[in-house]
Amino acid sequence: MNTPSAAAAGAVTFVWLGMVLAISFLETPLKFRAPGVTVPIGLAIGRLVFRALNLVEAVLAVAVIVLVATGQPTLPVAVLTAVAAVLLAGQLAVIRPRLNRRSDRVLAGEDLPRSSAHLLYIAVEAVKVPALIALGSCLLAR
Repeated sequence: MNTPSAAAAGAVTFVWLGMVLAISFLETPLKFRAPGVTVPIGLAIGRLVFRALNLVEAVLAVAVIVLVATGQPTLPVAVLTAVAAVLLAGQLAVIRPRLNRRSDRVLAGEDLPRSSAHLLYIAVEAVKVPALIALGSCLLAR
């Protein structure tokens, strides 16, 4: 892969990774431990935060895809780029709508058990993180 495209794509990838780690694995679990934060309040905050995160992730993913596509990528870089993009697309198109419907019900006053979609979202994040680490590492290993 050519050096300028690889360097830019690597930087964007690690920004994306940092955002996912900060929000999904730090902010989200901590918000529910804060005094006075009820489940409905936490869900309302989470919806806003994840809507913003996912929008920024989509922009960063497009940037990485464009940079990789224009930089003569190696096969590992192309595959890892596709993996990260497909994982994000699955979260946005499949999992988030399910979570939004569930949170609508909770915010309307229903008492629901923990969602399997929530656990699936966490599992996808847990796969996306090493994919982003591998992608960024491949891009910057020149």
